Amino acid sequence: MRIPDTLVSIVDVLFPRTCHICGNPLSRDVKFICEACRAGFPRTNYHRSADNAMERRFMGRFPFERAAGHFFYSSGSDLSNLIQDVKYRRFPGIARELGRLIGDELAVTPFLSGIEIILPVPLHWRKLASRGYNQSLHFAKGLAESASLSVGDNLYARRNHRTQTALTLEQRRLNTSGIFAIRRPDDLKGKGILLVDDVCTTGATLSSAAEVITTYAQDIRLSILTIGVTF
Repeated sequence: MRIPDTLVSIVDVLFPRTCHICGNPLSRDVKFICEACRAGFPRTNYHRSADNAMERRFMGRFPFERAAGHFFYSSGSDLSNLIQDVKYRRFPGIARELGRLIGDELAVTPFLSGIEIILPVPLHWRKLASRGYNQSLHFAKGLAESASLSVGDNLYARRNHRTQTALTLEQRRLNTSGIFAIRRPDDLKGKGILLVDDVCTTGATLSSAAEVITTYAQDIRLSILTIGVTF
């Protein structure tokens, strides 16, 4: 049921919606991030180039077709603050909106060509219970809405792991080793799979997930996409 415009206007006056980055008022059809701040995100354009810097992080670890992080990510940046809102301040809708935004921008390129199923990097049930949601799943749902794709639940975390923030590259790899597993691998057979997460730093978590997918699901075509990627 459509909410009457008059009621929407009253709510906007009493509880004005503002951009999570600049604090300016949002127009009625815009969610969380104003148009100016959306335009200001530093885009990598990795989806337009083969052998980009993110793809080189995964070379030789597992077979894949393409990989991209849509925005450059750095600590203290506007994107970093948004991701913090998503993960720790209970704004999963931001991840979904970023999924729609990225999906719309990828739609005019071949990057999503051949993709049939989106698999978000999962959280272990203990972390999921603590946070209340998986931000990567919300990103996947927003992307799926934009690109008319389905989101699968075949990938799951079979054990918990500590936060990666203060770990070295080797510690991150050990920390994420063996944490993921696949259910119903035959459902993925022969499919174009897009593995998604919020941010790629060293790529250890994504590699652990991708290795499981490519090992146990036959004849798949794997690609990787994240909201942000470090320089």
